[in-house]
Amino acid sequence: MDKEVRLLAEREQISLAKFNRNIKSGALVVVKNPQRNVKPLAIGAGASTKVNANIGISPDKSDLDSEIRKAKIAVEAGADTLMDLSVGGDVAQILSEIIKVSDVPLGTVPLYQLFGDKHLDFDFEDYLRVLEQQAKLGVDFMTIHAGLTRDAVEFAKKRVIPITSRGGCFLASWMNKQGLENPLYTGFDDVLEILAEYDVTISLGDGLRPGALADATDKAQITELKTLGRLTKRAWSCGVKVIVEGPGHVPLDQIQHNMRIQKRFCHNAPFYVLGPLVTDIACGYDHITSAIGGAVAAMHGADFLCYVTSAEHLGLPDEYQVREGVIASKIAAHSGDIVKYGARGRDDKLSAARGRLDWDAVLNLCIDPKVRDHYPGLGGERKCTMCGDFCALRIFRDL
Repeated sequence: MDKEVRLLAEREQISLAKFNRNIKSGALVVVKNPQRNVKPLAIGAGASTKVNANIGISPDKSDLDSEIRKAKIAVEAGADTLMDLSVGGDVAQILSEIIKVSDVPLGTVPLYQLFGDKHLDFDFEDYLRVLEQQAKLGVDFMTIHAGLTRDAVEFAKKRVIPITSRGGCFLASWMNKQGLENPLYTGFDDVLEILAEYDVTISLGDGLRPGALADATDKAQITELKTLGRLTKRAWSCGVKVIVEGPGHVPLDQIQHNMRIQKRFCHNAPFYVLGPLVTDIACGYDHITSAIGGAVAAMHGADFLCYVTSAEHLGLPDEYQVREGVIASKIAAHSGDIVKYGARGRDDKLSAARGRLDWDAVLNLCIDPKVRDHYPGLGGERKCTMCGDFCALRIFRDL
């Protein structure tokens, strides 16, 4: 592990001493389950902003081969991690197949498998069995909705969209049926015991993330966030690495505030955001609204972006939409890092190549590794079709 840490620090261009300090404080995590051979990944303070891609079958569309292709496409496009969000079917088989074809960290939401098998007729022991099963398979990080309490759910009832999180809705329904508090909250120490044994990173889920701009930064969201801050310290005390999940639908002018309060309430633990989406009316284009919000979030301290595809709110994404979503989030992450870390080296190299009309270098430096496929005529000093002989760069160079 010492060698891996040293290599990670070099890759992230952080001094080894600072890298280790950030790990010790909990502001930086190295995500890797020793049960499988996976590239370790640094997420958090000092590290570049990472991007996750979601895959997984749904109850209405079950095609494992398609999801495997999506996993490969997402990684080829630059996704740093994958999350399997399958509900229904043989989740253990799905995870095993994804692990075979991918060498990036894999995340899950164990509650999804449990709900798919038992719906609301499960108990806490059932949950722990699924948790350990997935940990043994080699899952590297898991979303655990432990901060969703009955009090916080009451606040959410006043919203435009009370609960948009699937895991949050499952637990709220379970609590309502059983008349009990969230078992992941009351039994949190038992959850931590399993995660610590298998060195699985906990991603503290935001079951009450806002699903509409009107609900952003409301009492339900903040109540859960404060609980997640307390759970963060408990996880650290048990030797469990922590990522904290965040919103959701957030207006542009509230994103900076959301990043700041998360870092304050959750003691600078790495922050993992879904988007955030900055408008509610861009159905069919939410990879764009997500990229806008993700860039601003990364600029102000978000460490990990969950991609959003153009199919968000409408259906299960196809393979093209998965790739498109990853690229959009990679653009957002890098745009944030330019401000956060001054990470402009690649941009300056591309601009210099563009000034020389060196199309080969330009295409090699682009975020999209396949952009060349769309412009096969470019290369060397050939003219592009935008300006042709009237290219400003060519005219000025000739002058």
